[in-house]
Amino acid sequence: MYLRPIKVIFVSCLISVFLWVLTTPAVALTQIRLFDISYNDCPPELAEGAVISSGSAAAKCFIVTGKAENATYKTVYDADIFGRIYDANNDSVLQNRTRLGSIAEIPPGISDFELRISVPANQPTPLKLKQFKAAGFSGQVRK
Repeated sequence: MYLRPIKVIFVSCLISVFLWVLTTPAVALTQIRLFDISYNDCPPELAEGAVISSGSAAAKCFIVTGKAENATYKTVYDADIFGRIYDANNDSVLQNRTRLGSIAEIPPGISDFELRISVPANQPTPLKLKQFKAAGFSGQVRK
């Protein structure tokens, strides 16, 4: 009679320890610092026929380049790039949109990245690139 509660407590503790040891680590969001951000015109073969998301207005094509710093010891996957882009008049180029693209894989340390964007042709240049950052996962999420 007195042994049953002790057995239940022992089995519960044993199950708890096994679950704690065997649980896979959580795949958490990792912040990535982006710096040395600049842009160039797209090569003619990429820029040909560019239109903005509405599909009816002409657009200019640009390649945004920079460096990504992964301060962790693990490769980061599927990192979303966020930032703000303004034209010469300080008007937002991509209204209501801060996610600009993604980087498939960022190894530990500093690596280069590039991103293609399309800007309405009537927006005056030079562009101003601000508040760029990225966030990704320490394990592959999408396959």
